[in-house]
Amino acid sequence: MAEHARFEKLVAEAKKNITETSPADAGAKLNSGEAVIVDVRDKDEWDEGHIPGAIHMSRGTIELDIEEKVPDLNQTIITHCGGGGRSALAAESLQKMGYKNVHSIAGGFKAWKAAGLPTAS
Repeated sequence: MAEHARFEKLVAEAKKNITETSPADAGAKLNSGEAVIVDVRDKDEWDEGHIPGAIHMSRGTIELDIEEKVPDLNQTIITHCGGGGRSALAAESLQKMGYKNVHSIAGGFKAWKAAGLPTAS
């Protein structure tokens, strides 16, 4: 995937600075109320299917929208995208904004579905 080499490098660097969590762990934290899941995919991807109870804030606007939707810097936030790249970048960005408990779902929505976890449309 040479056409995405720079993006992949950026994601690899971001993943060195964030914590990834499994889909099952993310689901358990969402269900217990311990965490908020933020879907950073584009609106058309969200409309095709998403994690029940997740909040949608696309990668392009998450930094603008997060403070209004999740004002508590100590709130556990778990980001996800389709495969884990965009959510890693978003998680790193949220950490730079001062959020202290940010994670990204390893493998993204693809891994969530592969684990047999619930989806909504």
